[in-house]
Amino acid sequence: MKIENKPNYLYISSNEPTFLEFVENFKEKYTDFSKKHLIVSISENLNLKDQDIFVFLDYSEQHQQNGMTFVLVCSSVDVDKFPETFNIVPTIQEAEDVLEMENIQRDLGF
Repeated sequence: MKIENKPNYLYISSNEPTFLEFVENFKEKYTDFSKKHLIVSISENLNLKDQDIFVFLDYSEQHQQNGMTFVLVCSSVDVDKFPETFNIVPTIQEAEDVLEMENIQRDLGF
């Protein structure tokens, strides 16, 4: 797992050979970045199924409850199969846009 400290968020990307290894590394280190905005990018090389992504739903909900943004970047899944509150986008640019929009909403008190 590669972790980059960006100006407004942490960017986490998968570089493990399997999705399971990435998830295990993410779980181990989650407490280190649970208080920061996160953009998590899943490599297209991991051959994911839609149900694999649900492992991140609890983290997303926890982040939202703490007033933080959690966005998953994964172009290989059908986002319509997930709750609307679960931020899944196909590109990093769109993830940054979601982060910015949620920051504006928080500033406005929504």
